[in-house]
Amino acid sequence: MAVDRRNLLPIGQFSQASGLSVTALRHYDASGVLVPTLVDPVSGYRYYRRDQVRTAQSIRALRQLDIPVEEVRRLLGGGEEELVAALQAHLRAAERRLEVQRSTVHRLLSRLTEGAGMTHRVTVRQGTAERILVRGATVDNSGLDAFLCSAYQEMYEVAGRGPLTLPRPAFVRFHGVCDDENETLVEACLPFWEDGAQPTDLPEGMTVRELPETALACTEVEGAAAVFPQILGAYDAVADWITQHGFAFAGPVRMVFRRWTGTPDAPDNRLEIAWPIGEPVDD
Repeated sequence: MAVDRRNLLPIGQFSQASGLSVTALRHYDASGVLVPTLVDPVSGYRYYRRDQVRTAQSIRALRQLDIPVEEVRRLLGGGEEELVAALQAHLRAAERRLEVQRSTVHRLLSRLTEGAGMTHRVTVRQGTAERILVRGATVDNSGLDAFLCSAYQEMYEVAGRGPLTLPRPAFVRFHGVCDDENETLVEACLPFWEDGAQPTDLPEGMTVRELPETALACTEVEGAAAVFPQILGAYDAVADWITQHGFAFAGPVRMVFRRWTGTPDAPDNRLEIAWPIGEPVDD
């Protein structure tokens, strides 16, 4: 039976209307993302309905956002609400990446023009031996805040049952790089007085640990400088100082809550980046 082709566009015209190359259209046909309405059985020439132009334009836009082909196919097969939600999530992620890139550029420019020591003063203090409650998890930066919130809430509940005496600020130990691309073991730590009441009935996954006395190379950041990714400059400054002064890295770096309002970018927040150091050891 003859096909009425008046409502169809040949692939060349469809390519012009949609902004997708003929090569891309063939690829999307093979991958099932955009299948032509008619393929001539003799010539193999592809034809598309006119109302497929808008779909093709959407595909072009989604691919310009670096959304993978398989994800494009899934999104187009779902409802409009799912597509809107996916686009909003993609926008938030793009804005987050831009924020990280902007901070990284400013940090590098500062290092090149001023040097890390000009923006972050590093000192050494002696850290005392401590007994601490610890709750750990392997997370990246996107899951860090939620983990720390739940971990400290649980630990303060344990401390209140003691009741424990808390002689020093809570802190976090990072066993590796924790950013948007890397996950690592993160430990929420709560020091308590070892000569007073002791914790009992610890929840699963919470432990008591002894930390030895150690020297710490430290710098402090406040307000907006204490928020990721800006705070990474403080970690870099301490690491540079340790390297330049010939010390050894003697344990996971700590982020100490010197003053915390509960709001991440509050100007009154004050955090300390403290890295355990020791004398270099010859291999």
